Order: sequence, then structure tokens, then C-alpha cells
Amino acid sequence: MTAPLHLLLDWSDWFHLFVEYLTLSLMSIGGTISTSAEMHRFLVEQHHWLTQTQFNESIAIAQAAPGPNVLFVALMGWNVGLNAGSMTAALLGVLVTMVGILLPSTTLTYLAARWGHRNRDLRVVRAFKQGMAPVVIALLLSTSILLGGAHHDPARDWPLWLLTVTAGVVIWRTRLHLLWLLALGAVLGGLGLV
Repeated sequence: MTAPLHLLLDWSDWFHLFVEYLTLSLMSIGGTISTSAEMHRFLVEQHHWLTQTQFNESIAIAQAAPGPNVLFVALMGWNVGLNAGSMTAALLGVLVTMVGILLPSTTLTYLAARWGHRNRDLRVVRAFKQGMAPVVIALLLSTSILLGGAHHDPARDWPLWLLTVTAGVVIWRTRLHLLWLLALGAVLGGLGLV
């Protein structure tokens, strides 16, 4: 991990962080990772509460660790708290971000799932399910562009994007296990080809 920043956060900053994550929770269709572009804008670009490296490391560590991928939110809160200067602030950061991201979406999901199950034969329920697929795909694509396009040089990045599109088509059109594609990506990355 990188060295922490030295932030001065007051209670209004913590409340603002909590409200931001409450809002993001309602946008996290397709999983919390789909809102990472907005988290980046808020934490790194707007408030400078995290560095780009801390942001990327939070996602990478949480994705590599066993358990739910929402753990990157806890790591971001932890890093904001460490940047504010204490272990107590780090724990407060975890609490603020995790309660903020989980409370609305969990409540809404529970209520909507109960209603949707009772009314699964209604045309509007079926239409909603089909209409959400493009939204989820667009949010995940924005995340992949943010995390994958670190240097934004099309002349240099084309093998990475070609590999990404090829892997997507292979996953969509074949029954090849995903681990084989991950292994191929690791080999190509290790050889410096992507």
C-alpha cells in the first residue's frame, strides 16, 4: 500500500461520505463494482481523499481476496480513515462506507424481490428484468474502461482491448471455462503482450 495522505476530516465530511455511498447503493445495479467510476470521481478526483494508487489497490486486493467483492468499499473507507490519521478514523471509514453502500440496496432488493416473486407473471416485471441488462452492461463497461485504461494510449492498448473483446465473445458463445481465459490472460500479461 502507498503512504497515507494527511487529511483533516470533520463530521460533515464523514456525513457527506455516508450520503454519497447511500446514493451509490441505489445505483449499484449489477453489483457495487459497477459504481466504482463514480467512487473514483468522488474520492480521488473531487475530494482527493484517496490517491489513484490507493483506489486501484483497494479494488485489486478485495478482488483477489476470498469473499464478496463489496469488500473493496471497506478498503476504500479504511484508506480514507488512515489518510485522516488514525486507526479510529479508519474503522469509522469502514463503518460509514459499508453501512452506506449496503443499507439502501439490501432493503430495496429484499422488498423488490418479494414483490417481483409474487408478481413474476406480470408483463411489467418481465420487461423490467429485460430492460436492466443493458444498464448493467454499460455500468460494468465504464468500470473496465476506468480500471483497464490507465495510460489511454490506443496505439499501445489495442492488444488489451482486442483480448478483452475476444474473451467476451468466447465467454458468450462457447462453454469454455472462465479459468482457461484467466490463465491465458495471465500468460499474455506475463509475456508483456498486453
